[in-house]
Amino acid sequence: MSQLIVENLSHTIGAKTLFENLHFTVESGDKVGLIGINGTGKSTLLSIIAGIEDADTLTKDHPNDYRIVYLSQDPEVDPSLTVLETVFKSDAPLIRMNLAYEYAVQALTNDPTNEERQKQFEKVQNEMDASGGWDLNSTARTILTKLGITTFDKKMGELSGGQQKRVALAKALIEPADLLLLDEPTNHLDVESITWLQDYLMNESSAVIFVTHDRYFLDAVSTHIYELADKKLYAHAGNYGDFIESKALREEMERATESKLQNRYRSELKWIQRGARARSTKQKARIERFEALEDQLQKDNVNEEMDANLRTTRLGRKVIEASGLSKSFGERKIIDDFSFLLQSGDRIAIVGPNGAGKTTLLNLVSGKISPDNGDIDIGSTVKIAHFEQHIPNMDDHKRMIEYIREASNDIEDGTGQRISASQMLERFLFPSRVHGTLIEKLSGGERKRLYLLKLLMEQPNVLLLDEPTNDLDIETLGILEDFIETFPGVVITISHDRFFLDRTSSILWMLDGTGKVEIQDGVYTDYLETLKEREEQVEEQPKRQLEPVEPKVQKKRMSYMERKEWETIEQDIETIEEEIQAIEAEMSGAGSDYDKLRELTIIVDEKNAEYEQLFERWSYLQQLQENQ
Repeated sequence: MSQLIVENLSHTIGAKTLFENLHFTVESGDKVGLIGINGTGKSTLLSIIAGIEDADTLTKDHPNDYRIVYLSQDPEVDPSLTVLETVFKSDAPLIRMNLAYEYAVQALTNDPTNEERQKQFEKVQNEMDASGGWDLNSTARTILTKLGITTFDKKMGELSGGQQKRVALAKALIEPADLLLLDEPTNHLDVESITWLQDYLMNESSAVIFVTHDRYFLDAVSTHIYELADKKLYAHAGNYGDFIESKALREEMERATESKLQNRYRSELKWIQRGARARSTKQKARIERFEALEDQLQKDNVNEEMDANLRTTRLGRKVIEASGLSKSFGERKIIDDFSFLLQSGDRIAIVGPNGAGKTTLLNLVSGKISPDNGDIDIGSTVKIAHFEQHIPNMDDHKRMIEYIREASNDIEDGTGQRISASQMLERFLFPSRVHGTLIEKLSGGERKRLYLLKLLMEQPNVLLLDEPTNDLDIETLGILEDFIETFPGVVITISHDRFFLDRTSSILWMLDGTGKVEIQDGVYTDYLETLKEREEQVEEQPKRQLEPVEPKVQKKRMSYMERKEWETIEQDIETIEEEIQAIEAEMSGAGSDYDKLRELTIIVDEKNAEYEQLFERWSYLQQLQENQ
């Protein structure tokens, strides 16, 4: 089994130390989710592991033939190459052969009567036959298609930035690798592509370290969570839900020395648990025990105010009403005869495939563009803040505190207390020591967080969010979600982040790409599940019509061994439950021994899995018993 061992990793940029003396080991098959607030060095860490950047100190040990493949957050591409040429540009022999084949095809297409080119084409074709190169060729085309790229001969310079990122992701996925490093791979992907990538990585045999803000993706894929904080790396076994639970328990144990308990982790765990995957795999008794803890914590903290609870400009009875909106670009109809009425408190998610017109619809609501037909009536008290997908240019020579004070020097929160610009920066995870930092020194995610805060400082009552989750860290997203939860105005969001939409919206505006917009109440992942069930029913319907009616068979009765198992299984279940309770009691007494807490968490997870198997077996035997 190949592994990467990293020790004594330290790195400083200018006067800022990102991390000190990090050490970790990545085994084959590990899926490591790397999290931390913007500016802690997640992208830098991946770049150092890939050998792109040099660390101040680093000891790295791995086999001689260990191969690392790296996808950066903003990959550089050659605009003169086609999509397939980009994907097949590699030092791996089989991939190089595919590139030679693409060049041979192109050369023969340009001069089909040239005998030399015919011979070269035949030679490469025979090499593809002998080496199994066709499988790789087919895999590359399939991956591109799943990521929304269907024109393989198009020049990279003709693609959008998001499309270029998807091609670069496809290239990384087909490369042979012992370790795959992915920096924000879900950016610019629609939900269908994210779901496909999620399943692909779960079945990937190589190790993967990935940075993402998509918490459902993080929960589904990861087997370990690495958290960068306070210049250190904290390793957690399990997925994101396990990490949240472990962190919540750790904070509960530290409550005596902390002035404030962070309840957001419990809130996030609740949403993780309500997801489709969680409902089918989480052990019910375990969830109920944790919810009991959550209820107690909420009672202890009932008087606490959320950090992002800001007072907004008063919103009158009339908000925004539109009738018969239509918008086309050329001959393509983007929005066709759409009407809506916004009311105070509405939480709307605009969803649909890439290119369906989601941003166009949001720009119509904001007044940034005008409809071809129809009317939009905006109330006199409406104050709109539009968080655009691409943030406007910032003055790099301006300091953070100066940038925020352009909106307001202070602001009133939900309790009527005045909060200074400096205090608001702290609430949005910018400690006081960095308030004088020049904007040019901020990471992309930090710039977005600063831009978001400036918009909220303007105290809008209608908030339009276009892909707010891209490049924002999970901590900041949690703050934004908390703000939206208490925001009295209207929020309309475009996002491919299923978790964020589930927490922040209850009404769906669904675009199908033909111009039609359907309005439906509900949670986004429930809607996706309904669509999936409908598709499965359509696929199964013809099969059901062709299946002959089977004669009724006698119900199965218990065998001798099953009767013996039935006599003892309830006692076995009780024994497992007692063991789980004992381990959890030991966890409660672990204090600040986090290594022991992690070990006990792994053991209790194994016991929970054993409990679940026993419970399923008990259900099966109970059905047989009823047939006796």
